[in-house]
Amino acid sequence: MKVAFATTDGINVDEHFGRAGMFVIYELMQDGYVFLEKRKFADGRDAEIEGTKDMGQIHDDRVRMKVDKLEDCKIIYLTEIGGPSAARLVKKGIMPIKIKETTSIEESMHKLFETVKTSPPPWLRKAMNSN
Repeated sequence: MKVAFATTDGINVDEHFGRAGMFVIYELMQDGYVFLEKRKFADGRDAEIEGTKDMGQIHDDRVRMKVDKLEDCKIIYLTEIGGPSAARLVKKGIMPIKIKETTSIEESMHKLFETVKTSPPPWLRKAMNSN
């Protein structure tokens, strides 16, 4: 199962879904996890999404393109996400997970892996089994 992290530096989960210019992708398996790739949407913040915020359909199209490029992921860690974007992710079967403060991607992956090994909630068990 692929897991994405909204990040500014490739090391920490520290960005809002829409603003994120980069997502780090890991593969989570029953016996561990591995780094797969960085998916870059922009240098720094994603100005295409930020700059179209009050432009209705144009903004919606930009957000939809980002969601589509992450649709192979089952979980996305982020610091914030707007309601419409969260709904788009959930509709695609992607669980957005908001973190309260900046956390390292490695620490987040380790905690997720431990949860999978010990007592995954039903949605996580289902996501793992749909791989």
